[in-house]
Amino acid sequence: MIRALLARLQQKHRTVGFPKTEPMLPPDFLGRPELFPQRCSADCRRCIEVCPTSAVQKKDAVTLDMGRCLFCGRCAEECPSGAIRFSRDYRLAATAKADLLLKGEEYKRAETLGKELKRLFGRSLKLRQVSAGGCNACEADTNVLTTVVFDLSRFGIQFVASPRHADGLLITGPVPENMKLALEKTYQAVPAPKLVIAVGSCAISGGPFAGHPEVHNGADGIVPVDLYIPGCPPHPITILDGLLRLLGRID
Repeated sequence: MIRALLARLQQKHRTVGFPKTEPMLPPDFLGRPELFPQRCSADCRRCIEVCPTSAVQKKDAVTLDMGRCLFCGRCAEECPSGAIRFSRDYRLAATAKADLLLKGEEYKRAETLGKELKRLFGRSLKLRQVSAGGCNACEADTNVLTTVVFDLSRFGIQFVASPRHADGLLITGPVPENMKLALEKTYQAVPAPKLVIAVGSCAISGGPFAGHPEVHNGADGIVPVDLYIPGCPPHPITILDGLLRLLGRID
């Protein structure tokens, strides 16, 4: 016991200060894409051609769908005019899927739950995590939120083993056909009212598997989604920021 206490004193306080303080992000972190349509040349399509998920499109002007984006950065690297670049803004979550489509305008971040749902879930939210065919990247960045570094439980948010003990689902993966029934049954087992959170490009749009006949292109074709958190995978701080915005814990 004494050795454990001495080790704890040596380690000191290890929990990040977010959201009271800005997070320390890795040097190569790619955050919210920024578009500058006025810089886009009329005949250039290089950013579209290199995008592995067709997240970048161009009609009258260039657009970028963060729900499809893998945050590989290739579009920004290939763009000769700098019409696309990736910022270090980790605040990516959105309430509506349509808000993930960037057009060069101000980004609309996730909104807080309605008054009644905030009263129910604002101080205590239990989530059942469902890995619907994920590669384990989004799952890993979700699981790390329970460690001492992020300490998700200090906000009253916890993961539970049974959907019957949950207030909602946190879904990762593109939802292949073999997981469709399991996801439907898990959703039905959660008592109402309930929330659904889609984490990662696969859970939002199918990611690199979109369009495959065995994939349902994300969760919202199976269950209603209340919060979208894009990324491949999203940084743990991005996930935490989205959850806290949904609950009205940060502006």
